[in-house]
Amino acid sequence: MITTFNKLRQVKDSLPSGSMEEIAKELGITADEVRNYFGGKAESGSGIHVESGPDGGLVILDDTRILEVALRIAWENK
Repeated sequence: MITTFNKLRQVKDSLPSGSMEEIAKELGITADEVRNYFGGKAESGSGIHVESGPDGGLVILDDTRILEVALRIAWENK
């Protein structure tokens, strides 16, 4: 999936407090991994690739599970 850094940040900003930990627990990962995902940090093996471009740059997500859970949480708390 390809998105922009700004759109990824919009999803993060729409989440209620404590969501990073909730996402991490549901997916069996650390809260820091979730924060890095939304920060667009391209770490080795993270499945995130960042390229310069409009709207803060392009973010290519190999694995969208974190985004899917975040969108569900945002929708449920809308």
